[in-house]
Amino acid sequence: MKAALARRGEGAADNVDRVLAADERWRELTTRAEELKAEQNAAGKQVGELKRAGEDATEAMQRSTQLKEQVGPAEEEAKRAKGELDALLLTLPNVTDPSAPENEEEILRQVGDAGKSGKDHLELLGDLADMERGARVSGSRFLYLKGPLVLLEFALVRWAMEVLQGHGFTPVIPPVLVREEALYGTGMLPDTEQQLYKVPEDELYLVGTSEVPLASLHAGEILEEESLPIRYAGFSTCFRREAGAAGKDTRGMFRVHQFDKVEMFTFVKPEESGAEHERLLAIEEEILQALGLPYQVANIPAWDLGASAAKKYDLEAWLPGQERYRELTSCSNTTDFQARRLGVRYRPEGGRPEEVHTLNGTAVAVGRTIIAIVENHQQDDGTIRVPEVLHQWGAPETISVA
Repeated sequence: MKAALARRGEGAADNVDRVLAADERWRELTTRAEELKAEQNAAGKQVGELKRAGEDATEAMQRSTQLKEQVGPAEEEAKRAKGELDALLLTLPNVTDPSAPENEEEILRQVGDAGKSGKDHLELLGDLADMERGARVSGSRFLYLKGPLVLLEFALVRWAMEVLQGHGFTPVIPPVLVREEALYGTGMLPDTEQQLYKVPEDELYLVGTSEVPLASLHAGEILEEESLPIRYAGFSTCFRREAGAAGKDTRGMFRVHQFDKVEMFTFVKPEESGAEHERLLAIEEEILQALGLPYQVANIPAWDLGASAAKKYDLEAWLPGQERYRELTSCSNTTDFQARRLGVRYRPEGGRPEEVHTLNGTAVAVGRTIIAIVENHQQDDGTIRVPEVLHQWGAPETISVA
């Protein structure tokens, strides 16, 4: 465990020894509390036996009272030790997959005609992506989408749902406000607390991804083996504070506080999660290819993985306005990390329940996909050609600011 976590960077494995020490202390205190409880029960039994025999039980009663006074504090101390252990366990990220690179991201392949330059999305869209009025109403990194961009978004979402249903996914619109337990269960807490919007009066958080409510959909359940794999396609609005991103991607709608997304989430048997990860990646590539977007696939290094991910792929689309590849979607194998926290298990035939594996992947990050479509399909006359696959779902054939 320490060796695997050390791949995440300096200090990542430090809490393993603290966890082991806390675990040992909790076990010692628990054993002591149980021994005192057993002694108290034995003393109480002795009192009853002495009284039934007509003998003096004074000394035994005093002993029973003394033990009773010790049991409560001992149990409370063991309970506190368990709380300290649990808090430390929550700080441990997932074990990294050996195939996650050590130092730099590994580019697995490049697809499409990348390298061209052009105007960025704000130059092309003008008032259709209204950052100025969005900032006036809600602050920086908010915007109004208008006119044909709204139709483009709806078409993207509807088409993506059709693609995913063809791959066996069930469409879901989940809650976007969740309790703290759901965030701890997915590893968003305590790892990304600075990115979350909180509603303290109701003890709820706005989700940064529908991965959170989708992962919790079967929390505390034991699934039947024949029901697996279970695949969901969730659509939701997502909210991120983007703390620490000051001065980063401040121009345009690439990094905003509110955005819409179609997310894939799957529950599978442990031995199938590696293949499922490749399956999610293939679906993401299918979507980008159908939209005519140049991209590259990156295998993310261990030090750059989120707490829950054992392995992650990024799909980085070429953006002519920036003249470089930027992350558009990603997919992660979180193995049993989230299932263990959320208590999602399945019952193998003839065996005891064990944790499932969970995976997640973005099918369409709407805002960033619109950026990639607009910049890659810009025409010399200033119009934007909308990919043909979206026309039947209500998208216009072209977009023009004029």
